[in-house]
Amino acid sequence: MKNEKALVVFSGGQDSTTCLIWAKKEFKEVEAVTFNYGQRHSEELVCASEIAQELEVPHHVLDMSLLNQLSPSALTRNEEITEKEGELPSTFVPGRNLLFLSFAGVLAKNIGAVHIVTGVCETDFSGYPDCRDMFVKSFNVTFNLAMDEGYVVHTPLMWLDKEATWKWADEMGMLQYVREKTLTCYNGIRGDGCGTCPSCKLRSKGLTAYLSSENGGAEL
Repeated sequence: MKNEKALVVFSGGQDSTTCLIWAKKEFKEVEAVTFNYGQRHSEELVCASEIAQELEVPHHVLDMSLLNQLSPSALTRNEEITEKEGELPSTFVPGRNLLFLSFAGVLAKNIGAVHIVTGVCETDFSGYPDCRDMFVKSFNVTFNLAMDEGYVVHTPLMWLDKEATWKWADEMGMLQYVREKTLTCYNGIRGDGCGTCPSCKLRSKGLTAYLSSENGGAEL
């Protein structure tokens, strides 16, 4: 794969940054794409841009503000973030990954990339249907039929929980970078975040589990 090019769907969060670091090791050329879809805080776009620059990766930002009109949620509105048993969290944005992957694929064609990398995961996730392996595989087939091409969608985190994701970042020598530089918090706070939103709790739980394990690579 070293002689091929990849495009990483990139938000500047823990998962997509870990995927970006992996892609830089796996492929000869790597670019990143971030979507401005009216998310709760613009800090996500700033963070993604800064990380891409630091990692020396060409970075594209696409305007997807229409998604905010079509699929409003607590992730695109200043609304309370809620999670109720048996229901999708209020942060679910219907159609988001379907549109993101579609637009990433079109961009991949324009920049000559064959591989598309996304950090979706159905091991430690909030139940979003468009993070499932079944969806990604189905999308990959459908998109290739639509484009008459042979793109490959990679999901390196699909079967990793957050503890394993932190371990992988550590194995690549980038645990502290991911911990300090990325933005996962729904309230727009970098690093360890606010500590109270669902995203921060999941991230912190995984980090604590990894650092407490026999093979933990750092200290809290």
